[in-house]
Amino acid sequence: MNLSNNWKRICFKIKQDFLQTSLTFFNRKRLNLRLSHPAISPSRHLPIFTIGLSLLLFNGATFSAVAIEPLAQSLPALKPTQPAALEQLNQGLALIEQGKLPDAIAAFQRAAELNPQLAPAHYNLGLALRQAGQLQASADAFYRATQIDSSFAMAYANLGAALLEGNNLPQAREYLSRALELEPNLGVAHYNYGLVLSQLGEQEKAIAAFKSAMQFSTNAPEPAYHLGLIYLQRSKVDEAKKSFEQAIKINSKYPEAHYNIGSILFNEGNFDAALESFRKAAQSNSNYANAYYGAGLVFLRQNRWSDAQEVLQYAKELYSSQGNAQWARQAEELLNQLPSS
Repeated sequence: MNLSNNWKRICFKIKQDFLQTSLTFFNRKRLNLRLSHPAISPSRHLPIFTIGLSLLLFNGATFSAVAIEPLAQSLPALKPTQPAALEQLNQGLALIEQGKLPDAIAAFQRAAELNPQLAPAHYNLGLALRQAGQLQASADAFYRATQIDSSFAMAYANLGAALLEGNNLPQAREYLSRALELEPNLGVAHYNYGLVLSQLGEQEKAIAAFKSAMQFSTNAPEPAYHLGLIYLQRSKVDEAKKSFEQAIKINSKYPEAHYNIGSILFNEGNFDAALESFRKAAQSNSNYANAYYGAGLVFLRQNRWSDAQEVLQYAKELYSSQGNAQWARQAEELLNQLPSS
């Protein structure tokens, strides 16, 4: 299969669908000021990749609750027909543990060359390439693993995750579905499948997928968080709030979940509680610009001009440093509306 024929370069879209309103505070055109905000950066919410022979986790992946079964159950059986290939595979795993990613990639590549039928070599090569940011090459490696062992559920799951990250939703759906056929209890596959369905607008199915992910990966906060986003899209605010609270119960330092709760409380007029949620979001990630922006809106409603100026200025600087020019301008607009001292 030539994935490059259908491949789209990374254009991963996670929409943060709060109730959208005018940002203008003093000269607003709508009756009720609600917390408007930028889309959440996708860095926390890219597809999660499963753990295989290498026990390799990627930076930023918090889906570490995926159970690691004994190798005999989770990976294809290895026949000692190519000792040199196995030696290179083991060397690659050791290099991963040492943080030597380029050398590990080279070792996995040598293992795959020595024994092209060694599925774990291709699989771990895919994981390592994904960590190195080589998304297309990573997908190709996962695909080769599935062709060698058609029952390798985690290879299908990772292939689907790579395709999802590359915004190739139809094929991502296909391979994630196959992973779930092979291993129905694979929570991370349910989660990534939910992301696909959510982006395709199939909300009911996405809700079911996220609930399944919560069932099979009870220590992962992401499914509850994204379930909350869907509930917000459907204006089911109470359900959304409960989902965000569930995510925070699992990971108390989940800035996006705290921020979402803050936005709900803000829209309900509970400004002190909203401010506390924004504070927790900032404590969870001091570079999370949305938290300071939200706090600025609270201070504006409370006529705390000096405090508003301080946090909005900081939000503006963060947005600018993070390349988010649109929301840097929005923060600047609010700063320009502050009363002159």
